[in-house]
Amino acid sequence: MARYRGPQSKIARRFNEPIFGPDKALERKNYGPGQHGNNRRSKKSEYAGQLAEKQKAKYTYGILEKQFSNLFKEATRRKGITGEILLQLCETRLDNIVYRLGIAPTRRAARQLVTHRHITVNGQIVNIPSFAVYVGDTVAVREKSKSLEVITNSLVNSTEKCEYVEWNSDLMSGKLLVLPQREQISENIKEQLIVELYSK
Repeated sequence: MARYRGPQSKIARRFNEPIFGPDKALERKNYGPGQHGNNRRSKKSEYAGQLAEKQKAKYTYGILEKQFSNLFKEATRRKGITGEILLQLCETRLDNIVYRLGIAPTRRAARQLVTHRHITVNGQIVNIPSFAVYVGDTVAVREKSKSLEVITNSLVNSTEKCEYVEWNSDLMSGKLLVLPQREQISENIKEQLIVELYSK
């Protein structure tokens, strides 16, 4: 299955943000990677800034170029603000919903839970991380997987609560209540720059 398998701290240092979660390397070296990381010129071209935002979004949601390009095409077809719709499409992927519900500590862990068939959508096992979750869909932990240590630990330690999802700890299931608005999406992504890049 296509996904980014390279170094994570290097990417986090490139954007100076903990994209993949808490990162000790980023805390120690809060400058770009490589021998010139500390002395790299700060002025970037307009294109460089747009490209950086696209790369940041791709790494954040664990999406490769072809899939991300397809999401943008889908966003342009829909009515509304293209950049906001693009983020909504990323947010409503199954692996991201699993992460937002607190079932997994990171998006990578959420992706693994989905591919290993631990997650159901509306009672059916779904093992496709990019599966689109719609408003009203119920995402739950499979009955046989409810005692998994990685899931129980994540649920206990989960502190971030999202307004657009609802979690029922008794049933170990959650629901997408509404499509997230831009202000409800906590990711530091300038989506307008991505739209400008693809619109060239």
